[in-house]
Amino acid sequence: MSRLLFDRVLSPYRKPIGAILLMVACIGSSHAANYNIDPTHTTVRFAIDHFKTSTNTGGFYNVTGQLQYDPSAKTGNISLVIPINSLNTGNKAFDITLTGRDFFDRERFPLAYFESTKWYFTNDKARPQVTRVDGNLTLHGETHPITLTATKFNCYFSPILKKSVCGGDFTTRIDRTKWGINKYVLFGITKNLTLNIQVEAAKQ
Repeated sequence: MSRLLFDRVLSPYRKPIGAILLMVACIGSSHAANYNIDPTHTTVRFAIDHFKTSTNTGGFYNVTGQLQYDPSAKTGNISLVIPINSLNTGNKAFDITLTGRDFFDRERFPLAYFESTKWYFTNDKARPQVTRVDGNLTLHGETHPITLTATKFNCYFSPILKKSVCGGDFTTRIDRTKWGINKYVLFGITKNLTLNIQVEAAKQ
């Protein structure tokens, strides 16, 4: 069949086909939403055992990033940018020590990052719930995979912002030596620490 004859045969169907493809694309993206991380409601807190007697705690604040979430398709993506100089333990001298060269070394590594790779949901078809999120944590110049367990995650319409807001709490336990933070492991400050991440994001 010549190209001219082929075009004549196909021409009556091009508009309907184009319309169908456009409709399918819209349906596929209608439930997806993009959200901006709210730095005032997003924190990365840590807890680490101290000589088997007490637990030292602290947190990173002013966290920024993006969230994409589609519960109907059971997909999500989140990226966080964590400023090391925002660290706060309630003790200024301790903050200086932790952000110094022996620990987080903010001069060389001023930012940490988390980027999700896969989200997991319950099998509830009507209202699937987030159960965990896999991703990569970049800290102290090293990147390694971690898994965040969701203790809660939900979306609601904010009467203050007049838009949809999604947020939740996640937790994980990491071995800090994997990221090259080894100081005082042999002297009683454990290498394992718990991260508790609170996230909230408003729809764009």
